[in-house]
Amino acid sequence: MATAFSSDGEAALRRELGPAAAAPRGELDGFYEMGRAAAFVRGGGFRKVALQFPDGLLADAAAVAARMEAATGAEMYILGDTTYGSCCVDEVAAEHAGAEAVLHYGPACLSPCRKLPVLHIFGQQPLDVGCCAEAFRELYPDRQSRVVVLNDVVYAHAMGELEQQLCPEYVNVVFSRVVCGDPPGPTPPGEVRQFGRQFPVEAPGGLQDYAMFYVGAEGLALTSFMLTWNRCPFSSFDPATGCGRRETFNVNRALMRRLYLVERARDARVVGILVGTLGVAGYLAVLQHLRELLRRAGKRSYTLAVGKPNPTKLANFLEVDIFVLVACAQNSLLDSSDFYRPVVTPYELELACNPAREWTGNYLTDFRDLLPGACAHVELPPAVPAAEAVPDISLITGEMRAAHLCDPPAPQLPSTVLACRDQTRALAEISPAASFLESRSWRGLEQQLGQTPVSKAVQGRRGIAIAYEDEGREQS
Repeated sequence: MATAFSSDGEAALRRELGPAAAAPRGELDGFYEMGRAAAFVRGGGFRKVALQFPDGLLADAAAVAARMEAATGAEMYILGDTTYGSCCVDEVAAEHAGAEAVLHYGPACLSPCRKLPVLHIFGQQPLDVGCCAEAFRELYPDRQSRVVVLNDVVYAHAMGELEQQLCPEYVNVVFSRVVCGDPPGPTPPGEVRQFGRQFPVEAPGGLQDYAMFYVGAEGLALTSFMLTWNRCPFSSFDPATGCGRRETFNVNRALMRRLYLVERARDARVVGILVGTLGVAGYLAVLQHLRELLRRAGKRSYTLAVGKPNPTKLANFLEVDIFVLVACAQNSLLDSSDFYRPVVTPYELELACNPAREWTGNYLTDFRDLLPGACAHVELPPAVPAAEAVPDISLITGEMRAAHLCDPPAPQLPSTVLACRDQTRALAEISPAASFLESRSWRGLEQQLGQTPVSKAVQGRRGIAIAYEDEGREQS
């Protein structure tokens, strides 16, 4: 199963953290930037600090926490497997420990947090700068090429040296800077601020006149960049293999798949809003925005907090026609091909339900861009009476569907009249999910008091669900 979040349950049970996943013991101070982290803790006067590690760095967690406590005198709490994606700061788990700040280690999506002060320590992964520069020269032999150099955050420490090697030869090369949190003030003209990156654009035709060179392995960050800046040709250098290549990922094919999901969202009657983050700033505002959008579009919505989504969890909600995932920019693009129902992004739901929003070729993965006051916000148009609405035909089912927005319901005066109604009927009338439940033959676990015969207790199977102790003997 391909998922945007960290490892599923089976992988967590089987995983083994080897020494290759962690930093060498003699290089802990440099790899984890102990001096900078200790200065952050002492400068803020924090007494309780949460240390958030991804799975691959947990082997070093105890040693790092011990050194940080000795250097600062503050209490350190280690956060292991996080509630949602490990690239996001898990403020909820940190608040459970009473932490006053968070030190986030490893790759990060750089989404701004709501409450706690955060220091990102990416981990200084090694990069052969000479090999990377040579790969760049092979990919861009024209010294006048306009190229924006992007990088995975774990290689940010080496970008200055790479810039010194390339800029004397390439006068039109632009290096992006990693920016943690939202920079103050509006974005100046001729500058791009997105995905925690910041770089100037000086070409007459704007960003589409540039090519993109990414330093890092193939993954969610590169996919998000390619979909968002889909008019720019991409190439990359993988430090692990030492090879550069032109990216052959078919962006148009991926966009066609996403636009098909938009059509599915137009056909949907019941939408499940999946809460995929509790720490990214603005998530409550976008939840309210999506509820209002679906209500005006005449669709029912249910807000679900299921942690890390997987096909098994979401298959429990058979009455839901489609899900929309509210997560950070990297985790929003969830591959739902194995899911019983599709999962779309907030931007795709806007394309489906807001008649005023048109497809321009620019793809948005950051849900904050859709909120009022943001660069890509589009106001909902006035409601049109059903008799004057233009008929719309589904491209999937071939059936007619409603394509107009409903008027907001007028406030009703409270009534003092009492009426006795059947509880099941009343519930079914106000909730399509309850109506769907009434039509199902199996409705969950029922008590059946006095109807189930009493049986003698026997010894059951031993072990865990994926490897019972008696399974090996039966197979042999």
